Amino acid sequence: MFYRQSIIVFGFVLPAVACVVVVGGGILLKSKAETSFQEKQALYKSSEQSKAGSQAIEKEINQKRGFVEHWSAQMGRETANSIASTLKEISDKLPAKEFQQTAVEYPSGTAGIAGASAQPSSQVRLAFRATYRSMQRAFIELETQMPQLQLNDLKIDPSTSSNSMNFSVTYTAWQK
Repeated sequence: MFYRQSIIVFGFVLPAVACVVVVGGGILLKSKAETSFQEKQALYKSSEQSKAGSQAIEKEINQKRGFVEHWSAQMGRETANSIASTLKEISDKLPAKEFQQTAVEYPSGTAGIAGASAQPSSQVRLAFRATYRSMQRAFIELETQMPQLQLNDLKIDPSTSSNSMNFSVTYTAWQK
């Protein structure tokens, strides 16, 4: 009888408390491990999505690399020669009765947004006598082949002598 209390405390209570502490510690460690695993899984999924996204962007860039190289070479060319040769190509494609270049000027200085930019640029004034449809085709060709041109001013007046119109266009030609 004298040892009953000691037996209960050291034989049942302390081992039960120790078991509860061990089991509780195990449960706590398991929940921390699961939380850490879920966080790492989420990071892995995010990393894989980022990797797939970057591969898609890289593939798209590689497909457009030729265009960028062409445009860089185009911007490196002298503006006056480039515009003259491009307009010659365009005028060869269009009927002579419907499209005529009447003037080309290269004014000094900058205007519009080019005046506030540190990027080198030059101004180009072009004048044409053409039908509306032919002029649209010419503008599409010119601006597609020379992406460095930015339209500043466009004036359209009816021509007194025929069914064509007079077009006056001012471009900013951006350079490297």
